[in-house]
Amino acid sequence: MASNGMATPSQMCPPPSQGRLITVLSIDGGGIRGLIPATIIACLEAKLQELDGPDARIADYFDVIAGTSTGALITAMLAAPDEKKRPLFAAKDINTFYLENGPKIFPQTKIGFLKPVANLLSVIWGPKYDGSFLHDKIKSLTNDVRIADTVTNVVVPAFDVRSLQPVIFSTYEAQHEPLKNAHLSDICISTAAAPTYFPAHFFRTESPDGGEPREFHLVDGGVAANNPTMVAMSMLTKEVLRHNPDFRPVEYGNFLIVSIGTGSPKQAKKYTAHKCAKWGLFRWLYDGGFTPIIDIFTHASADMVDIHAEVLFEALRCEKNYLRIQDDSLEGHASSVDIATEENMEALIRIGRELLKKPVARVNIDTGEHVSVDGEGTNEEALERFARKLSDELKLRKKNFNSY
Repeated sequence: MASNGMATPSQMCPPPSQGRLITVLSIDGGGIRGLIPATIIACLEAKLQELDGPDARIADYFDVIAGTSTGALITAMLAAPDEKKRPLFAAKDINTFYLENGPKIFPQTKIGFLKPVANLLSVIWGPKYDGSFLHDKIKSLTNDVRIADTVTNVVVPAFDVRSLQPVIFSTYEAQHEPLKNAHLSDICISTAAAPTYFPAHFFRTESPDGGEPREFHLVDGGVAANNPTMVAMSMLTKEVLRHNPDFRPVEYGNFLIVSIGTGSPKQAKKYTAHKCAKWGLFRWLYDGGFTPIIDIFTHASADMVDIHAEVLFEALRCEKNYLRIQDDSLEGHASSVDIATEENMEALIRIGRELLKKPVARVNIDTGEHVSVDGEGTNEEALERFARKLSDELKLRKKNFNSY
């Protein structure tokens, strides 16, 4: 976001100070299950195009797109610039990217009854995948684009294993801290480096004034924030505290947030206390093709954020400004983060489409289950309402911006 209330050449949407709202799109991590939010985001972009024409893109309407792991990859595709300084991908094309590249990112072994043994040994010996195809693909997509170059502001969490601290990369931070202005490819590779699945990623950034470089030793952002909604809100609040003229004093009631999950298997009762009580180190790392310790950490992280956001918006009596779309009943292969067979990927797309037809739901803070909300219709109907709000907000900002 530009300073002094002026939009940069790559910034399509005038800043929040020209309108009434602060708009956020947040996308969870979840490996190949990124097909679920990609399907939902394509629906939202189609609604926006119905209102504002076929050239409308998600990045035109959101002040921040935040993503963790696979959500960061989607974020990069939505916000990285092409040669015309427009978003690299239309939302409808993201599923095609996953369908074409998913099997190469997560190559499936074909060794019959020995597959469980091979998977277990791979967990013991090192990361399940070497990540080379993912690295090459991300680098070829984003080239030399740095996070400061995105067409709208992005926020991506990762975790530094050397300092044992979360690291938040954002377009905002990159403007104030050149050593945080990393290549988008390095950031995406880092936040996707899920322990046991992909190797940790090392890179350094150079100081433009010849000072000391900064080293990063990073793994998956899901370790810190698998659901990056509150991270995005914190980054926006930080800009207010910096007296960024793009923002008026922040009021959380002015936030408009679409938060999209990648699905959760927790309600399928995959694990029980009786079962886990007998586990040692290896079973926490590998159980029937899954990695329980990673599942539990990432779902706990995502759900805590959802609970926090839900309570906050309800307390402010603006709960309709917060839309969380999540399926918490995944079963079988669909609940895996790395089964990238054609059959499973098509199933995940169907889950995304079916989720659009389900009623709007909010989390019950006592049970953790998502409960249908009376009178708010389906998720697709809610996205249509949000699309109208986003369209109206963009028109208001352009009107005010052009009146200067």
